[in-house]
This record gives sequence, structure tokens and C-alpha cells, in this order.
Amino acid sequence: MQITFLGTGTSQGVPLIACQCEVCKSTNSKDKRLRSSIQIDIEGKVIVIDSGPDFRQQMLRNNTLRLDALLFTHEHKDHIAGMDDIRAFNYSNQKAIDVYATAGVQTALRREYQYIFAEIKYPGIPKLEFTTITANNEFKAAGIIITPIEVMHYKLPVLGFRINDFTYITDANFIDELNMEKIKGSTHLVLNALRHEQHISHYTLNQAIEVAKKLNIPNVYFTHISHQLGLHDEINRHLPQGMQLAWDGLKINI
Repeated sequence: MQITFLGTGTSQGVPLIACQCEVCKSTNSKDKRLRSSIQIDIEGKVIVIDSGPDFRQQMLRNNTLRLDALLFTHEHKDHIAGMDDIRAFNYSNQKAIDVYATAGVQTALRREYQYIFAEIKYPGIPKLEFTTITANNEFKAAGIIITPIEVMHYKLPVLGFRINDFTYITDANFIDELNMEKIKGSTHLVLNALRHEQHISHYTLNQAIEVAKKLNIPNVYFTHISHQLGLHDEINRHLPQGMQLAWDGLKINI
């Protein structure tokens, strides 16, 4: 299984529009962050988690040639705004794309992309097939068994996903003990770490570090990073052993 970080930034990305801070002005490519998303290549299949506003750019940059399943963590704009571009895979793969989402996320997608679901179909619109997933039930996507992990993003339930020994969680600031148990035993964990200062709906870096320590995961990667966290290389130098900031384009093999 290979994991590619398509994007590791927060909702506005890094650099932010019109920002002149040292992170946004950095020339280090690891300080350039598109909206958070990953690609999972496993058993000849390609699974993408979230299609945010940068989805097209991410697919081109990674030279992704097929898409077997698209999973959604939740309905916020920075995670769904690029779904229209799956139509390119409709043409290249000659099939509808399988989309896995909760009933609530599907409602948001139907509202956001009304033209896709209209009775009169405009030529060339994306073709997709919904599969409803829930927090408490494993499911198969592209033939791969996936365990959903429910976390809280302030008051909004968000799904993380575990595949074998890999767990991906974004947009969280609380995980209950039941879902902590679902993560335990993973060898690799991706977890959001927005910034140093307290935030209403995201883990701070220190909070994310404490969660990772509690879970005792040997390989931890932080994502959904704001420019407020600081320069990639500087922050990375001070992280505990086995923990690091992810960056756009990073690939890990499990």
C-alpha cells in the first residue's frame, strides 16, 4: 500500500491569499500546501479521500490515471469543492465513479451539485454512484475493507478511515475512547495539527502529539496545517521521535 499526500494544508491552503508572513513567503516547497487529501494505491486500485478545491491540480501533479473510489470525511467546502472534476475519470475509465459518504454528506453534495442530480441531465456532467456509509460499520471500497472512525470537528461528526495498519484522520478536536480503540494497533497514523494556539474545532500541534503518544503509534504524520504553525523545517526539527509534518507529494509505503 502506498499513501500519497495530495494536500496537507488547511481550508485556505498555504500560502494564504494576500498574506506576507514568513511561512507564506517561504521558498521551501514543503511550505506550499494545497487543501488536505490523500491517495491510496493498494492491490492495483486507487482510492482518494476528499476532493477539495485543488483536486484537479492534485490529480495532474500526481499523474493519477485512474480513480476506483472517492471517500468523503465530511461536507465542508475544502473537502468537497473539487468533485466536479471526477468527470475526467468518467471519460478515461469509461465508468461512473463510486463515491462513499454518509447520508449527511450526500445531502450536502446533492445541494452543492444540483445539476448532477437533476432529472434533465446536461451532457458531460459527472457520473457517480453513491454508497452510504455509517460510523459503526466497516465497508468495502474498490474491494478493500475500510473501517470508519468517527471523530468530532467541534459539533460536527467527521469520519476518519483505517485500512489495514494505516489510519487517516483530519478535521478533529476530539476522539472518544471507542474510536480510539479502532485506531490502536495501527503502524501509521495521519492526524490533523492546525497550529499552536487553541482552536474551536481542530487539534493544536501539542494536542495532536498527546493523542499520538496515547495511541502509541510508531509512525505519525501531521496534516491539515495552517501557516500559523510555522516553517516546516523548523517545526519538524522539534517533533518527538517517530512524528513529522507531512508535506504535499510525500509518499509512504506500508
